[in-house]
Amino acid sequence: MLQSVNLRDYMIPNPVKVKPDDNLLTAMQMILDNKISGLCVVDEAGNLVGILSEMDCLRAVLTATYNKTSVGAVRDHMARDNLVVAHPDEDIVDVAQDMLAKNKRRRPVVENGKLVGQITCRQLLSAVRNFQGA
Repeated sequence: MLQSVNLRDYMIPNPVKVKPDDNLLTAMQMILDNKISGLCVVDEAGNLVGILSEMDCLRAVLTATYNKTSVGAVRDHMARDNLVVAHPDEDIVDVAQDMLAKNKRRRPVVENGKLVGQITCRQLLSAVRNFQGA
């Protein structure tokens, strides 16, 4: 049985991130290079201001190709409204259940407005494996 643990123990402490003004093609390369499904978008002060997913990038590239325009900046394609975040002291089981309910693969971890980490399905699987003694 999975025991409740502190999210801080399993989060990625320094997730890959971009700034809103970064070029989308640069952000896409970061996703590819790091083999991840999305990026946290932060402002100059380290505050979380958005999320950029692979799907956001794909949508942007297809739209730019169709319209024969440039893809633009991260800010033009990132999700910025109603961002769901976790606090590092939350219970990992509660966060996992909420991620499943909302069908999200990742969740930024924010403390005092600042991005301090990220939890992903991969970290959750690792936590389960550790508790199962695998």
